[in-house]
Amino acid sequence: MIRVIRGNPTPEELAAALTVVQARVRASGAEAAPPEPPAAWSAPGRVVRDRLPQPGPRSWARTYWPG
Repeated sequence: MIRVIRGNPTPEELAAALTVVQARVRASGAEAAPPEPPAAWSAPGRVVRDRLPQPGPRSWARTYWPG
């Protein structure tokens, strides 16, 4: 809870002060959360391990492996 101890702020001043306080709370909460590790299905090593290119007449077309 926020309480005004001294002075008589206008509604605009009070709204501005509350906006700053809310922004600080959101910013501090965002820094505390650790980033999530990448999903295992998107690991490049998994794609390479399963599908190796086979030599052949159109092998040049199979050299692009989407990540």
